[in-house]
Amino acid sequence: MNKFQYILLGLALCLATDVYAQESGISQNSTGNTVITPAEPQLNSENNQDFDELKAKADSGDVEAQLDLGYTYLYGVNGTNIDYKQALAYYEMAAKQNNAVAYNNLGSLYFSGIGTDIDYTKAIYFFEEAAKLGSSDAAVNLAIIYLGKDTKNKTDETYKKILDLLEQAQENNSIAKYLLGYCHFRGFLVEQDYIKAFKLIKPIADEQYDEAQLVLADFYINGWGTTKNYNQAISSLQDAVKQGSSAAMIQLADILVAGKIDAQDIKKAHVLYNIASVMGEKGAAEKGESLEENLSIEDLLEIQAEAENYKAVPSDKTTFIRQTFGDSLKSYIDSNIDVEPKKKADMLK
Repeated sequence: MNKFQYILLGLALCLATDVYAQESGISQNSTGNTVITPAEPQLNSENNQDFDELKAKADSGDVEAQLDLGYTYLYGVNGTNIDYKQALAYYEMAAKQNNAVAYNNLGSLYFSGIGTDIDYTKAIYFFEEAAKLGSSDAAVNLAIIYLGKDTKNKTDETYKKILDLLEQAQENNSIAKYLLGYCHFRGFLVEQDYIKAFKLIKPIADEQYDEAQLVLADFYINGWGTTKNYNQAISSLQDAVKQGSSAAMIQLADILVAGKIDAQDIKKAHVLYNIASVMGEKGAAEKGESLEENLSIEDLLEIQAEAENYKAVPSDKTTFIRQTFGDSLKSYIDSNIDVEPKKKADMLK
């Protein structure tokens, strides 16, 4: 992987979300973020080279130096002042040499209005050019844009394009694998296949993405695409809870109250409902209150203290995805489930 290849888009995209939602109908998730796939920049010792030497190389047409300099101006590394217009200019230089990374980053800048006015037409054009050159990140960017845009009026051609883009990005993009796995799970764009879904979702759960851990728990509980394994389901939910998944808190608490697939623990369940309630999870407070008649004052004080001391520790993977996509990737597929225009078999002919 080349250094300075990608732009972290999460914060920048938030700036453009409201306008784009109004103008093009693109969906927003629960946190208000618009989804586009990033990857963190890779740095190496060459980045320490003299700035003037780097600039000379870039100005003479060295595409790697142009990418490096674009990133340097974008983030203000090595003492360089942030200059978005210069960042845009150097990515444009690299794009003229038909560079996929430059195209993808230009798409990001135009989409977010960084160093230029927001221009979604240009952004999509640059993402398309990057995808044609094999950029898996650009392919996922486009897939997510098309998933979110104008949900009620998509054509079969649009759905087919989304599937093609996700399949294109399968080899080395964990976000694409997760999304396609979730498509197989829900029977969206592809035939429902729990085995394929499990195989695609499990790797990113193993990378400690909290939403994948939450989804995977249901596979283990129900034996979807794998052998039932209640211990693994509980472990997966506990991992998601540690990272701050309020949905996982509710599911684990429900299990602890029922006492069917794990030992009943009313106190622990109340703690989880308490934390989830503070995080805004609908119905959590009521579920906690329903347990209180079985708990003493001492129990409730202990529960409150434990809930107040809770601190989420999200993994790097979860942090990275949340900052870019918000709390839920799967919501972009869920929002399309009920409006898919025709049977998948007909669409994919």
